[in-house]
Amino acid sequence: MRSSRNRREFIKQSALIGVGAWAYGGVSLPESKAANDQINIACIGVGGKGSGDTEQAGKFGNIVALCDVDEEILDGKGKQFEKARKYFDFRKMFDEMGKSIDAVTVSTPDHTHAIASLTAMKMGKHIYCQKPMTHDIWEAREMRLTAEKMKLCTQMGNQGSAADGLRRAVEAVQDGVIGQVKEAHVWTNRPVWPQSPVITARPTTVDPVPKYLHWDEWIGTAPFREYHQGNAVEKKKWTYHRHSWRGWWDFGTGALGDMGCHTANLSFRALKLGYPVSVVAENEPLNPETYPAWAKVTLQFPARESLVPVKFVWYEGSKDGVTKVLPSADLVPGAKKTEKGLAIFFENNKWMFRDANEKLKDVSSGSFLVGEKAVLFSPDENGSESYIVTDSGSIEKITGAPQRFASNNGADEGMKREWIAAIKANRPEVALSNFSYAGMLTETILLGNAAMRAGKLLEWDGPNLTFKNAPEANYLLKREYRKGWSV
Repeated sequence: MRSSRNRREFIKQSALIGVGAWAYGGVSLPESKAANDQINIACIGVGGKGSGDTEQAGKFGNIVALCDVDEEILDGKGKQFEKARKYFDFRKMFDEMGKSIDAVTVSTPDHTHAIASLTAMKMGKHIYCQKPMTHDIWEAREMRLTAEKMKLCTQMGNQGSAADGLRRAVEAVQDGVIGQVKEAHVWTNRPVWPQSPVITARPTTVDPVPKYLHWDEWIGTAPFREYHQGNAVEKKKWTYHRHSWRGWWDFGTGALGDMGCHTANLSFRALKLGYPVSVVAENEPLNPETYPAWAKVTLQFPARESLVPVKFVWYEGSKDGVTKVLPSADLVPGAKKTEKGLAIFFENNKWMFRDANEKLKDVSSGSFLVGEKAVLFSPDENGSESYIVTDSGSIEKITGAPQRFASNNGADEGMKREWIAAIKANRPEVALSNFSYAGMLTETILLGNAAMRAGKLLEWDGPNLTFKNAPEANYLLKREYRKGWSV
């Protein structure tokens, strides 16, 4: 009765809390002397996700430079920001404009996140970097330590961090509403791009590089390979650039890197996770070029403060192209199909959810935090919506504005607003997904990819950045950058 009353009291209290003024930790955000000054921003990678990042940053600062290896994309964005200078090489941009830039957005493919960000940070520039922060584990560590040493305001672009729903759910877990959590299970609908089994080998033919594309700069830190245009068999116009790079080991970080920083964010923050003690992966046999079609990654975390050890399990992809890799149907005792109202159930190899509007949803991405009193269920990839599910089958939505976190609820735009607010207040912690937090999250996520390649359980010594039981796998922590690309 007590646990039920505590849970219901939390839900009731949540519903009574209105959306407050912009604040951090319940206190109005202080402004620095430069609070009304314009922040001069350079944007690296301005197509795809970078297009929105550039436009949103432009609402809160002054876009002074645009950089993209694709001149068609660069010229198109240049028409929106006519006063901004255009570059296809960020190294030249920093050489020529370094003194005129206060902050930088980085929205390139994963393999060049770190080189662009670290170059800027070592010049004292504040950074907004798309998820995952980096391609390599070492890079995430280096970016976190550099940001802390330079006292820079940073933000990683996992927009669920800006959602009031996620922030309130974090508070619910940390307030003990579902009790001690021993397991977290997170799944995704990725991959949705070409990789194994559709593509398992590198193309052998060479196509001419389009005039608009600076191929050497696109390759960046990765080992050089010739350009390939793509064909009808691969069902994509582009093999690598513009948007088919995620599934290649050299450029992307696969399903786990792409979505882990989104979908695992709720669990990681709510459970105060840090360094795991081990990681192991189950997956299809690997090929040397692309990520596997399916994988299940298990990380073990030690006790933290007053919290018990946690088993964290990640699920991605499909076996045989049909059977999705998902959490077990018996994971949530209270999950059941009902005739009316809220319902969560497992049916036809899918987790299904019916909301208060009787809308039935295939939960292709989501998470469970399994507590001793109840289960917290999030039916979306960002953790912005959550429900408490009891063993008896009652389902209650977590509502209301957060109490201890700032009320933001601005998704992508809110992430930029929060980042710029942090810069103007000179308070890195105001940006909730700053690199002190996001660096740890990214390191942890990328350990799963290392485990896939290692093919064995890895014991992780986080503080010393090494695999205790498998030093031969340490090469997976850091790539050797191509000549001409260094920080």
